[in-house]
Amino acid sequence: MIGQIFKGVFDTDTTRVIAVSDFLLCIGCAILIGGLMALAYAYRSRYTKSFLVTLLLLPSVVCVVIMMVNGNVGAGVAVAGAFSLVRFRSVPGTAKEITMLFLAMGAGLVTGMGYLAYALLFTLIMCLFVFVYSRFGFGVGKLAQTHKTLSVTIPEDLDYTGVFDEIFARYAKSYELTRVKTTAMGSLFRLTYDVVLLDPEKEKEMLDAIRVRNGNLEIALSRQENSTSEL
Repeated sequence: MIGQIFKGVFDTDTTRVIAVSDFLLCIGCAILIGGLMALAYAYRSRYTKSFLVTLLLLPSVVCVVIMMVNGNVGAGVAVAGAFSLVRFRSVPGTAKEITMLFLAMGAGLVTGMGYLAYALLFTLIMCLFVFVYSRFGFGVGKLAQTHKTLSVTIPEDLDYTGVFDEIFARYAKSYELTRVKTTAMGSLFRLTYDVVLLDPEKEKEMLDAIRVRNGNLEIALSRQENSTSEL
């Protein structure tokens, strides 16, 4: 009786209906996989609640879709085309965020095909690598110490073109003026530079030299971010 309730309207006698127990098992496995990926991503990373919920539920959604088209080649091609239309890049996100989304989709696909052990093994391996990379700061190292974003406020009567070139020549390997903004009703300019320091230990010495040049107005130095957008 229960099997008849969950039988599709267009099913025939030759169509294999997915058992309710198998369906629940796959969904439970997909939710577990999503939870593991959400935990791995949240470890030592900045995140939003909505993105963690997405990682938690995405494998289950993909799993259900794959189960529903199992054995139907035409429907499978249509689903692949539908996935290709999902514009993950419509909202700018980091490479790590996009990678985690595709990992969640891949794990959900394997789960929907019924290979639960392979799906769990794949998830554990990927989460292990994410933990290791986050724990040991893979790819951060020296670049985070030398690549800086410098924001300097100067008075309007000071020509900002090349005003700090002499200082940067002593303390920076390279530099680029990326933004100029007026502030305080146009009485001040705020300059933003991408700077690669020669010696991180001389950071304060460089800031002191800039303070003398800009009249001790506001200066901000921060780590250079590759992307400030959030998915």
